[in-house]
Amino acid sequence: MALTGPVLPLVSFLGRLPLAMCQLGTLLLVAETSGSLGTAGLVGGALAAGQTVGGPLLGRAADRRGQRLVVLGATLLNAVAVTALVLAALARLETLPLALIAVVAGASVPQIGPMSRTRTLALARRKGADDRLIGTVLSFEGTLDEVTFVLGPALVGLAVAVAHPAAALLVAAGLLAVCGTWFALHPTASLLRPTAHTTSGERTRLTGQVYALRLAMALQGAMFGASQAGITALTEDLGRPEQAGLVYAAMGVMSAVAGFSMAAVPASVALSTRWRIATGALVVLSVPLLFVSQLWPLYVVVVVLGVAYAPNMITIFGLTERAVPAGRLAESMAYLMSGIVGGQALALALSGRLAESSGPPAAFAVVIGAAVLCAALSWAVRPRAGRERTAVAKGVTRDAEAPSSTGR
Repeated sequence: MALTGPVLPLVSFLGRLPLAMCQLGTLLLVAETSGSLGTAGLVGGALAAGQTVGGPLLGRAADRRGQRLVVLGATLLNAVAVTALVLAALARLETLPLALIAVVAGASVPQIGPMSRTRTLALARRKGADDRLIGTVLSFEGTLDEVTFVLGPALVGLAVAVAHPAAALLVAAGLLAVCGTWFALHPTASLLRPTAHTTSGERTRLTGQVYALRLAMALQGAMFGASQAGITALTEDLGRPEQAGLVYAAMGVMSAVAGFSMAAVPASVALSTRWRIATGALVVLSVPLLFVSQLWPLYVVVVVLGVAYAPNMITIFGLTERAVPAGRLAESMAYLMSGIVGGQALALALSGRLAESSGPPAAFAVVIGAAVLCAALSWAVRPRAGRERTAVAKGVTRDAEAPSSTGR
């Protein structure tokens, strides 16, 4: 908060909540209005697909044109699209128009989490921050993400309990319209200089490490999706389906606590070492899921597993921040968040079918498989920090409206 002031973290936190609310809210709304879980799944999948594709495009636009106009335009479009989705569902339109509106709603999510992370990192580098402060920034941003992913579905559940799924989505649209606009117009947005005139050669200069990190984040999303499917299936088998959200929330709370504690890790511990430790913990701590058959042991296992989630995500963000050129930082951060969404959606669809046909352990096996692949990547990739760290610091100016003469 010393970098941005107290208002921006609060606004960015509230602006992230709609993302965490819309996926579940859409599923519940369409399921109720259409009477079909299959239709709800298709529309929810369209929402996730739109975000997976649209997130990196918005990040790229922010790198090239600055965050202010991009976030403001996406915010207003998304608020309108979500409201249109609610009205279309209540009017019981056919599946195709619902899915098309959902694609627009997903693609226009303004990516406030990645934008906030990019903005704060750039400000930190501009002030000559050392690696420890950068780690603190990443831990704080990661904790905000984790808390929103826990609180968002809880708010949807509350809205459904007291009113209707439509109320949850309308609240999300209103919250985004206010907080997204505030985030876009915050004075810190003007401190980032757009780099709009890069050559195509410069644009594509990414190492294989960057793509491996994106794959690793998609695998993290797959772990989320498969965990959600397995937890839902097991609680239903136990006759306690209402506990599924609470179990998943408990895992998220522990992950958030672990993420915040990452700021205390000594700077002498290299990011590559942290990544290998985190992915190793993911493998070891996910194996007990195969043997859980009762509710309270499930709580214990997923809470312990949550200890490894946020450290893995935060470390991937840190490695990416060091590996990409300054002019592609927002795009790269958006790719990571889109990877989580895409991986979660695909794994949820696959694991849900596996759990239905073969029981909860089949879904939990997907969790373990994704963890093993992530661990393999952490050992195969040799992270390195290059000139980009300095470039990030130089890519911040007080004159955001003037494009860089050497940028893209």
